[in-house]
Amino acid sequence: MKQPSTLVLDAVDLQLLAQLQINSALSNQALAQRVHVSPPTCLRRVKSLHEAGLIEREIAILSIDKLARVSGHGLCAIVEITLDRQDNEALEAFEQRVAAQDAVQQCYRVSPGPDFCLVVHAADMPDYLSLVQRLFTADANVRNVKAFFSIKRSKFGARLPLPTKAAQGSPSHL
Repeated sequence: MKQPSTLVLDAVDLQLLAQLQINSALSNQALAQRVHVSPPTCLRRVKSLHEAGLIEREIAILSIDKLARVSGHGLCAIVEITLDRQDNEALEAFEQRVAAQDAVQQCYRVSPGPDFCLVVHAADMPDYLSLVQRLFTADANVRNVKAFFSIKRSKFGARLPLPTKAAQGSPSHL
């Protein structure tokens, strides 16, 4: 894998990344047409972007509102966590515990303020309470938990802003 600091992206790489952020289910043929390259070139470039670690993984984004109607998971909380000890071992131990929980969709180590912000999805309040007891109440190192419950999702996205042009003097590809 190439190291991120040695990567240089050209305009085609940036277009590929932009298109894949919009719809990663595009066929190689369709993707190649959108960025105006041949299908073999497109396939090689996308493979290089994966190998370089720029594309971590490809996932399906589910509709929370529609899914909640058929299977629950109608409760979303943004949770701030403050620990008593912030040494590296304690921070990493907490991260590992929350990473193992499917209900914790996202975990951010933040500063200043709380130590972590989590995005949590649960079927309902009893399900959320069970998670709180497993992750926070049972952990003697958790000093403070502050939860904010979503009443409406106004925007959700996973697209990262990309430059529209490659840096001057860039090589022709990765």
